[in-house]
Amino acid sequence: MNGNITQQVRELISYHCKNWELARTNYAALDRVQSRKLMVNGYEVELQFNPERIRSSAAKIDKASLAARPCFLCEANRPGNQQWIDFGDEYQIIVNPYPIFPEHLTIPVRAHQDQCIRGRYTDMLALAEALDEFIVFYNGPKCGASAPDHMHFQAGSKGFLPLEVNWSLAFREEVKMKGQAVLYALRDFLQPVFMIISGKMEDAVFLFDYLYGLMDCKPGEYEPMMNVLSWKEDGKWITCIYPRKNLHPSCYYAEGDANILISPATVEMAGIFVTPLEKDFRKVTADDLQQILRETCLPEEEMDLLISKSKLYSL
Repeated sequence: MNGNITQQVRELISYHCKNWELARTNYAALDRVQSRKLMVNGYEVELQFNPERIRSSAAKIDKASLAARPCFLCEANRPGNQQWIDFGDEYQIIVNPYPIFPEHLTIPVRAHQDQCIRGRYTDMLALAEALDEFIVFYNGPKCGASAPDHMHFQAGSKGFLPLEVNWSLAFREEVKMKGQAVLYALRDFLQPVFMIISGKMEDAVFLFDYLYGLMDCKPGEYEPMMNVLSWKEDGKWITCIYPRKNLHPSCYYAEGDANILISPATVEMAGIFVTPLEKDFRKVTADDLQQILRETCLPEEEMDLLISKSKLYSL
């Protein structure tokens, strides 16, 4: 494969859509995905009916279930016809065979190790710079990652997520500044979110590590709950950090008509709500989506406290 990494990635997707039946079938199925627009908290979002995503939405990530299955991100367990592109010494860029985006990548590390962004945000920014026509994102181990036992990022085509338009419409409260980077808080958005906008990688990493250090871990967990997206725009890195409090909303566990199989991950935080079940696609309302965000994201009072802590401590 020749050319820059974006061109190599597109050649990789094209190769798999021709030579790997699973990828070919599921990318072709994107043309049949149904969608409808809804307004949530004053911002337009999209609800999608994508049956192929049942594998992710219903994934069991308890220790026993993870131990009982081969890790599908480990090279030894991947299909023989699944190729990859090396990124640096540690990462492999592979085609996600269960896409949401028109171009959807998974970017695992070679070694089997737990999903954890600590110490890897620099890698995320490097990926966002190299994959300049993609948005790179991270699902925390209990925030939508269907392989929480194997560290990976994902990337999807730019121009797909409502967030790309919505963020610029929201009021941003400046929280902290470091060199060419500013940490903002967006209180009145789809849900509480922090943003880092930076012209220098090192300054963005400093602010991310600063915020990460202020976020609380739940008892028995090794990482604060969060979803993260990064992309490069007009020469600057833009990062959204969504603090979380729960993996699933109550409707995920409900029985009968009250059940809604939406398991929010980064894509949902960014305004694309994916359901693999037609019954949910037909019945879900904007109020349902707002309640799902309310139950899985950081409550207003906890977000206010985190913002206050972020402003209080000196760098």
